[in-house]
Formats: sequence, C-alpha cells, structure tokens
Amino acid sequence: MIEYLRAENQVLKEKLGKKRILLNDSQRRRLAVKGKILGSKRLYEVGTLFSPETILRWHRKLVAKKWDYTHKRKSVGRPRVPKEIVDLVLRFARENPTWGYDRIEGALANIGFDISDQTVGNILKQHGIEPAGDRKRQTTWATFLKAHWDVLAAIDFTTIEVWTKGGLVTFYLLFVIELKNRRVQFVNCTTNAVEPWMKQQARELTNCKDGFLKDKEYIIMDRDGAFCPAFREMLSQAGVEPVVLPPKSPNMNSHMERFFRSLKYESLDRIIPFGEQSVRRTVLSHVDHYHQERNHQGLDNEIIEPGDEVGQCDGDVECRERLGGMLRYYHRAA
Repeated sequence: MIEYLRAENQVLKEKLGKKRILLNDSQRRRLAVKGKILGSKRLYEVGTLFSPETILRWHRKLVAKKWDYTHKRKSVGRPRVPKEIVDLVLRFARENPTWGYDRIEGALANIGFDISDQTVGNILKQHGIEPAGDRKRQTTWATFLKAHWDVLAAIDFTTIEVWTKGGLVTFYLLFVIELKNRRVQFVNCTTNAVEPWMKQQARELTNCKDGFLKDKEYIIMDRDGAFCPAFREMLSQAGVEPVVLPPKSPNMNSHMERFFRSLKYESLDRIIPFGEQSVRRTVLSHVDHYHQERNHQGLDNEIIEPGDEVGQCDGDVECRERLGGMLRYYHRAA
C-alpha cells in the first residue's frame, strides 16, 4: 500500500511539473500533525510531494506559535482612529467647505468625540481633502443647487418632428422648470428660435405680475445658440442671473432632462402630430397630467398639485383619461 501511495504521489508531482504547490495554513497544519505522528523515518518512506524536513518544520512553527501569545499582544504605536470618527470628519468637511480643522474638532466634541485638530488634519490629508481655504473655493454643483433651491429654475428646448402642409418640419419646444417643486411651464414652440422670438419669451417669463421667473434669481441653461446674448441680457436686467452650463453636461440639468424623458415616452413618442395645434394640445394635456395627476418619485411619490380627492377612502374608483387613454389617473368619485 505504501508503494502505491508513493507511486500515486509521484504521478501527481509529474502532472504538476515544476510548479510549486501552495498550501494554506489549514492544509499545512493537517500535514504537520500527521507527519509528527509518523516520524521522520516513516515520512522518508511515504513522502514524495513534501520533504520530511519541510513537514516537521511546519510542526515546530505550530508549536512555537502556540506559546508566543501574539494574539494577546497590543499593537505598537498609537491606536487607530475609529472608523466612525473618520467617517464623521469626512462628512463634516464635505458638507461644510468653509469649516477648518478646529471647527470640525469642535463639531465632533459636540457629539461626544474628543480628538485633536491635528488628527482631523491627518484624516483629511489621508483622503485627499484640501484645507478649508481651498475647499471653499471649490463649491460642488450639488451644494450650489441646495443653497439656491428656492430661487432656482432651469430652461431648455426639446424637439419634435411635425407633419405640415410643407412636409415634415422640426418644432422647438421651450420649457422652464422650478427645481424646488418640479413645477413646469410650456413657454412656447417655434420652427425657428431667432433672437426677436427669444426676447419675447424673456419678457413673458419675467413679467412682474405672472411671469414664471418673477421670484427667481438664477436660471440654468445650456450653451444652445438660441439662448443668445440678448436673451440672457434681458433675464439679467430683470434680476434673473443665467447660469450657463459647461459643454456636453446634460446631467447638470437633470431635472429638465427627466421631464423631457417623461414627456416623450408617455406622450410625444406615441402620437403622429399634424400641425402646430396638435403639438400644443398634446403638450398642454401632458403638463396638466404632470402637475395634477402624476406621482413623482423625486417628491416622495407625491403629486405636485393634488386635488381634494387624493387620499380619500370612500367612493367608487374612477379613471380620468387624457390623450385618448394614453394618460390615466385613478381617483375616488366625489
């Protein structure tokens, strides 16, 4: 039997060639224990994959490890800063660009963590976060949006191909959106957004009585040539500062892009428009549905302008249809 085991091990070794056999600690432990029981003389008779000296050396290391008490030794040097504190330091620094090391140290003391300002500085350096003097000059886009949420709007175009007497014509649809509550207004549509047309839209948007932008201070827009200098100048004169986005950055106007996705997917892409009036009816119906009947995940699944019937538990369930049933809203009968 011993000869057979030697032959079998030799075959395995030949199959492996010159590759080194790598074992984990558990496998070494099993061989070392068995090898000690057999003894070196017996190992010479049966062992072919590992030499007796190797197996016995493993055994000696296991014995030594049992008595060195390394598992009870304390680590050398200062103790590590707990992960909870590190996470809080990074959070405070990112959410408050003007806070320096001392300010963050004080904020941590308020919630029961006593560390030095130097430790705060070391944590920030290890994670590549600049001191407050540099961070406050690098306001993130998310921080800017939150800081101006109540007075911030966005404007953009989308297009649709419309059948007219002259054939297929591209119409440009202009929308504005109030970022805080997602309220949208369909401004107008045209086949040619020239400067005089754009100036007229600026006048209507900034009308002091009922203009959509009358209470706004900033408006986000991309670099579309239709947003000409004269259009931006009229907005500025009315107290609405244009915020022009970098090139090729649709994600920075994500709320408007999400509205366009809904408009096209739920309405425009499902019709064949014949003439301008067809486009207007479709868009206005969608906007009414968007405000009064559509639940918005970005608003905790609420409706922007809910009716009195929302949340009622009594009455028959009825369905209100728009655009021939493409848009549906279910509610309780009054």
